[in-house]
Amino acid sequence: MEKNLYNIYKTFFKIGMLLLGGGYVILPLLQSELVEKRSWITGDEVAEYYALSQSIPGLIAANISIFTGYKLLGISGALAAIGGVITPAFLAIVVLARVLEEIIKYDFVQGIFWGVGIGVLVLIYLAVKEIWHKSVSDQYTFAIFFIVFLLSLCFKISPAWLVISAVLAGIILQVLKDKKLVEDEIEEDDK
Repeated sequence: MEKNLYNIYKTFFKIGMLLLGGGYVILPLLQSELVEKRSWITGDEVAEYYALSQSIPGLIAANISIFTGYKLLGISGALAAIGGVITPAFLAIVVLARVLEEIIKYDFVQGIFWGVGIGVLVLIYLAVKEIWHKSVSDQYTFAIFFIVFLLSLCFKISPAWLVISAVLAGIILQVLKDKKLVEDEIEEDDK
């Protein structure tokens, strides 16, 4: 099959249609479609592109499509490949959103969402409970928690800034504890 934008798009559209379960699933699909059927790239190149795709941010399937498309026809090939692999997911979301828009009106479905909402609250509670015992271990860590909690309730501060502030406070606290520990050891040695 000739390497042109239409064929690249069509091939990656086909891969995107079969891509269920995340980035790991794309390897056998790429091997079959690009190496065995079309001989556009080699098996080694698939492995290299996959390794590169895991080492950069983003979806593995999208990243590997970009690398492969770029190898085939440069920037336009990369755009055709990424377009082909994401189009099926985009269409599925559009169709699913339309279907959900229609069925959300039913009381039965509202009940399901209410139940799911309660389940999510329970899962959040269990996660907080688990993390609480590992994170809030003394009066200082409780103070950091309490201050951050009050700031989040009383002011419109971005959660990112609150997390960064809590991390910095934790680092400062640990440095002070380590410094005090060293000073105590020096005093012990002097005695």
